[in-house]
This record gives sequence, structure tokens and C-alpha cells, in this order.
Amino acid sequence: MTEIPEPPADPEPTILVPIDVHGEASLPSGTAALLANAHVVLLGYHEIPEQTATEQAREQLGEPAMATLEGLAETLTDAGATVETRLVFTHEAATTVDRIIYEHDCLAVLVANHVERVDNVLLAVRGLVGLERNAALVAGLFADRGTDVTVFHGRDADEPIAEARGVVTETERALVDRGVEPDAIETVIEETDEPVAAIARQAADHDVVVMGETNPSVTTVVFGMPADRVAEQFQGPVLVVQRPRPET
Repeated sequence: MTEIPEPPADPEPTILVPIDVHGEASLPSGTAALLANAHVVLLGYHEIPEQTATEQAREQLGEPAMATLEGLAETLTDAGATVETRLVFTHEAATTVDRIIYEHDCLAVLVANHVERVDNVLLAVRGLVGLERNAALVAGLFADRGTDVTVFHGRDADEPIAEARGVVTETERALVDRGVEPDAIETVIEETDEPVAAIARQAADHDVVVMGETNPSVTTVVFGMPADRVAEQFQGPVLVVQRPRPET
């Protein structure tokens, strides 16, 4: 009898976790367990006034900020993650976050919120762009946990239903190819003209949301746009899968 080979294991996904170290910095409860299978780039950032030199801020505030960051890194490491830390004093936090994504080739950014457990994940997909990266993140974090995955596609009225079904079917295939059990996957298609509200509504029955980047800059998804809006309504963690960056 021919043995069916196991799918190759994906490397642990690299996830950026931005933390504002100005004041009492902490990780929401459950974050360490959520990222146990990840390589975490823990970015401590402190946004400073334009008139303050970054070198001056680092000299005055760097030591306690780094101590805080190292304490958070230890919490993540104890849960199983591998961690590297970056401490940045910056005049523009959003631009800095985007730059660090490039430098560390991060697959996703975490919009952190409290989570008690990770039994089920909502993977919100819009099309085939980013499909493999979405699957790599979900499988890398959750395939070995027995976590249920709901593939959700909010289609607008102009999208043919056959095309929408193709999106969720291909996403399901990519997840299975990476080791997610077929029985753990559910697919949902909903017609909507308010995709963010639809994602947040579906998320109510899930522990974590994974969604693709909707703009080439993470600025719009971490600092006040779709992912933040989903996280605010959902009140759970949101992982924003980044588009591959151009080489130029």
C-alpha cells in the first residue's frame, strides 16, 4: 500500500506586533498563546514630537523602553514563539511600521486584542490575490492545533456566484495542501455592499480574524482603517496578511 506523503511544513510565519512603548505597554491577554507558532518581530515604537531628535529620545527613554520590550518578548518566547525585538523612536509611527514590514519580510501584522482561546478562525478573502499567503499564515499558526477555519467571502452584487465559489474553493484547497484538515474548514459566501461590516458580523462567532491587506500600505489597515474597524467591532485580534512587496 502506497503511503500518502505528509504535506511539507510551512516555516513559522513572520508576524509584526507593533507596541506603543510610551507609557504602560502590555500585550493583551491570550496574545502569546495565539502567536505560539510564529516568528514575532516585536516592534516597540515611541512617537515623538517633530522638534525632538530621535537620538535624544533614545538616550533619555531607551533603557526603560527596552526593558519593557524585553519583558514582553520573554512572555512570547515562553509560549513557544521565536522573537526578535526592535525599538524605534519616530516622528511618524505609521511610516515606521510599514518600513519594518519591508525590512523583516513580515507575512502579517497583528492588531492585538484580548482572546481567551483559539478554537475557530475567520479567514476573510476577497479574491485570488494573496490566496497563498493567506493560506500560509493560517496553516502556519493553526494547522497543528485542530482549529476550525471559516473561509468567508463577501461578494458584491456584480460578482458572479461561480466566481465567488471559485475563490473559496481555491482557498480551501490551499489550506488543505498546507496541512489543515478538510473537516476543519467551512466556507461561507454572503452578498454584501459593506464588506467590513459583514466581516465583523461573521467574526462574532470566531476567536480570531485573518484578513488581507486592502491597500499597498499597512498604514491604512493598522492605523485607523479596515482592520482597525473590524477589530473595534469584533473586539478580538485581527491578523492582516500583507501583500508581497515589490523588489524595486
